[in-house]
This record gives sequence, C-alpha cells and structure tokens, in this order.
Amino acid sequence: MCGIVGYIGKRDVAPLLLEGLQRLEYRGYDSAGIVVTSPKASGLKTVKAKGRVRDLEARVPKRFAGTTGIAHTRWATHGAPSDENAHPHLDAEGRVAVVHNGIIDNATELRAKLVADGVEFLSETDTEVLVHLVARSQAVTLEEKVREALRHVEGTYGIAVMHADFSDRIVVARNGSPVVLGIGEKEMFVASDIAALVSHTRQIVTLEDGEMATLKADDFRTYTTEGSRTTATPTTVEWEAESYDMGGHDTYMHKEISEQADAVDRVLRGRIDDRFSTVHLGGLNLDAREARGIRRVKILGCGTSYHAGMIGAQLIEELARIPADAEPASEFRYRNPVVDPDTLYVAVSQSGETYDVLAAVQELKRKGARVLGVVNVVGSAIAREADGGMYVHAGPEVCVVSTKCFTNTVVAFALLALHLGRIRDLSVSDGKRLIEGLRKLPAQIAEILKTEDEIKKIAEEYAGAQSMMFIGRVRGYPVALEASLKLKEISYIHAEAYPASELKHGPLALIEPALPTVAIVPDDELLEKNRAALEEIKARSGRILAVAHREQEKADHTIVVPKNETELDPILMGIPLQLLAYHTALAMGRDIDKPRNLAKSVTVE
Repeated sequence: MCGIVGYIGKRDVAPLLLEGLQRLEYRGYDSAGIVVTSPKASGLKTVKAKGRVRDLEARVPKRFAGTTGIAHTRWATHGAPSDENAHPHLDAEGRVAVVHNGIIDNATELRAKLVADGVEFLSETDTEVLVHLVARSQAVTLEEKVREALRHVEGTYGIAVMHADFSDRIVVARNGSPVVLGIGEKEMFVASDIAALVSHTRQIVTLEDGEMATLKADDFRTYTTEGSRTTATPTTVEWEAESYDMGGHDTYMHKEISEQADAVDRVLRGRIDDRFSTVHLGGLNLDAREARGIRRVKILGCGTSYHAGMIGAQLIEELARIPADAEPASEFRYRNPVVDPDTLYVAVSQSGETYDVLAAVQELKRKGARVLGVVNVVGSAIAREADGGMYVHAGPEVCVVSTKCFTNTVVAFALLALHLGRIRDLSVSDGKRLIEGLRKLPAQIAEILKTEDEIKKIAEEYAGAQSMMFIGRVRGYPVALEASLKLKEISYIHAEAYPASELKHGPLALIEPALPTVAIVPDDELLEKNRAALEEIKARSGRILAVAHREQEKADHTIVVPKNETELDPILMGIPLQLLAYHTALAMGRDIDKPRNLAKSVTVE
C-alpha cells in the first residue's frame, strides 16, 4: 500500500499523476514515485523519492514527457522508507514497471528462487518479486505475462503494470486491494481510490477480487486472472472533486469536524417514517419475519469503526432487546469463531475496503452467515460482498483519522437499532421519542461546534501532558475509547481508556497531578456513580476534564454538551473530544492530517 494512480491517453501524463498522488496523500505514505512512456518513446522514464509528493515533484525533470504512466505513494511494509524501496519498481533492463498495494505472503520464497537464477534485486520490497516474474515470462502478450506472474503469488495485491514493448496499454489486477478504473473521453485512468479520479471523470468501474483489466487510450476490457472475459458496467460517482478540497480550513480534519451537522442530516434524510415511528432501511434486504428471527448481533470493525460498533451494540441491546456485542474484525477470523445461523453479523468500515474486515466478511459468507455492511463508500468491496446494509453518507473523509464518518456510523447504528426495536418490542411512544432526538442532532452538533474557542483554550492547557486517562461507564466507555484513540493518533500523547468502574481495580495507581483524566459524565442513571469516580481521582490530586451535561464541581474543567435522549447522548459527547484532540495536536505542531506511521485505508494485515 498505499496509493496508485495511472493514466493512458493523449495528455501530458506527469502533471496528471502528480495531481492524483496529491489527492491520495491523506491515505498516509512515506515515499512516492512515477514512471512514464509514450508510443514514440524507446523505454520507460522513472523518478522516485523518499518523503512527500512535493519532494518527488521537485525531482521530476522539466523534460519528462509521456502520455502513459503509473505512480504510487508507499506506506512501508517490506523495507524502510527510501528512494530504493519506493515504487514503481523496474527490472534490470528498465523494460517493466510495477506499482503495488498489498503484501505478497510468499515473497521470501520467490525472492530466493529468483536470486538462485541470477536475478539481482535493487530493493527490500516484496513488490520487486512481481517485476522480475513479469520480466522473465516468455508469454507473448503483457496480459499473459502478468497472469503468469500472478499464478506464483500468494497474498493481496492491487497492481498496475507497464512494459516498454507494450506502450499502448496498462494492465491492472486486484486481489484484496482496491483497483478502480476511470473512463474518460479517449483516455483511461486507474487508481486505488476514486479521490484520484473525480476531477477528471465520474464514470468508474471497480474491479472484483480475481479480476484484471487492460487499459488503452480509447478502450478497456476486464477478465479474470484465468483469462475469462467479464462484464464491467460503469457507475457514476456521486462525490464532486470539490468535496476533496479544504474549503478554507487549515486542515482536512478541521473541515470534516465542522461538516458533521450536515453529514448527520444526510444520514437521516429520507429514512424517518413518522407514521409508524420507525425508519426505512430498504438496503438491509431483511424483512420483518427475518428480523424477528435474529437471536444475536455481532458487530465487526477495526479501530474507530470498532468503537462505533461498540456503541451500536449497546443501542441494539437497549432498543431491540437483542443480545449484541462488538469485536475487532482482525481478531475474529483467527479464533475459529462459532458461526450461528441465527446471528446477524454487521461489518463496519469507513472505506469499505479494510482488509481485516473484508476477510472476516468473506469467512462468514463461506460459513453461510447473514452479513450486513455499514460503510461510507458506495460500491466498495464490503458493500458488494455483504447481503445488504447501510451507507452512512458522511461524504469523502480525507484526514487519516476519522471524525465525521465515526459520528455518522453511530447515527446509522441508532437507525438500525430503532428499526429492529420497532419490529420487535419497542413502543410507538419510544420510537417517536427517539426520532425527535435524532432530528435534534444536527442543530445540537452545530451548537457544540460554536464552543470551539473554549475547547481550544482547554486543549492548550493539557498539551504538555505526557499521558492522559479517559474514563466512562456503559454508554460513555466507547466514547472514552474513541477519544483516547483520537488523541494518541494525532498528538502522539500516550492515552488509555478504562471503564470508570474499573479505576479501583488497578488504573487508580497511575493517578497523580501529572496524569490528567478526561471523564465522560452524562446526565443518566449512572450520574452519581460517575461522580464517585471523580471523587476518587480528586482525592489523589488528579486533574479532571469532564464532558457532561452540566458543570461538574469536582472537575478542573467541564465541557458542557446539550442533552438529547439518553440512548443518543454518546453521539454528542464525542464531538468536543474530537476538537480536544485536534487543538492539542495543533498546539504541539503535529502534522494533523497525516499522522506518522498511519494510513487511511488499511488494505493489508
């Protein structure tokens, strides 16, 4: 991983590729590279650079003409960030070039065989194995050369391949890592993410696993890795190129936090049914009889999506009275889980391409489970693999860390819980109460965002902390987990989250003036229990920042948020903590949109 861009047509290719790489910078990367050619060229020209796309652009010569090319931003897996390990990788003669997202599991074995045959490697990457396999193939066409090379490969890949002897085409393939084709007017594009395409075309084709494509300037065709032709129907992308611009904000994260009122309005729009005090979720492909037959709900996600799933599980238990829990998808598929036919599985992923989640979905499908997807990207792999699901309609999220998509995902779970609850035992009056609460959310989010200046001042006071504790009970605990994750992701301050009830079972030993605690204190049935936890911390001279519905006497600072229905309060309590993380990181001079070591779309294990 992490980003692929390619073009074939009549235009000067280098500026197009560099622009595409810039649009993929949000995915996280450590080096970049570009290779170009044209029908009249005698070979391939390449430039690579450790660092940012701007470092690559500074190295591209003024005379770097070409009409066909591929480019890449790399997030290191095999080999440290360096010019040599950056993609594209070329063979010794400079005739074959490959860019690759994913991991080749048997790269060590293949590398040893190639070295024994006299091949000299120039990088530490697993990708270079593919280059030499293609270059050494005796097949007649580039398609056959790539297909033959892939027969030796085990693992995941999204690849684009160029060959100096076949300068009229780019061959691409997918297995577990996204590849999207963009269809233009006598020109074709390819990318790992539609963000790199939308400024040039909105007509796309998404490859399936085990599928390849050949791109020419005026045509494309798709086929399997076995050679059978497939039918590709282009779809129209809803998002505009402007959706990927900063819109006057200093960072994408700030822009996306500020968009949450509108984003929540989108996820609610057209789904509320006032007549029956419920919601319309036709995409679930789950009728009332099937819904009543569900005996358990298991939610699978990673990172922020897992935290959203935890809140979702609590909502489903409270409103639908169905046993529900959330689990990291990365762990689920390795523990040989018991797959129950009466369990509804829900896969959560912002990109819809998260490899750990996708692999869990595929394992569940093999075992006959019913799987729903909750994703943001239309047509993504999880959306296609699942039996049904919901789009969260957050719009493009460019910052590596998720904010508006997390909020919209939790709202989507509230809709799912209400839907299941009304099918089962949730009363009309409770349904109406929750719908009124859902409708209040956009205005209440906007109200919270107006307090940003106050939150900024608080964040600046805590920016010097070496470590922070986050606590919450029941509904507040997943909020604490997500807030802790946000802080560590972008500020690099060590942070831990614990259930407030667990403080006295160990973590209380850490409390001292140098360790601030952020406490989630909603006005609910556990208010006095949460206040008791604040007393415990204060008795040990701990500093406290409370997020609450009213000022907390024992807290050094309180961020007051509007009160909604008790079940929906966690949605609002997460918003100020996103701003807290943002302004803490800003005060520390961090690269907020591109935090170190992280990538937006994690398409490898």
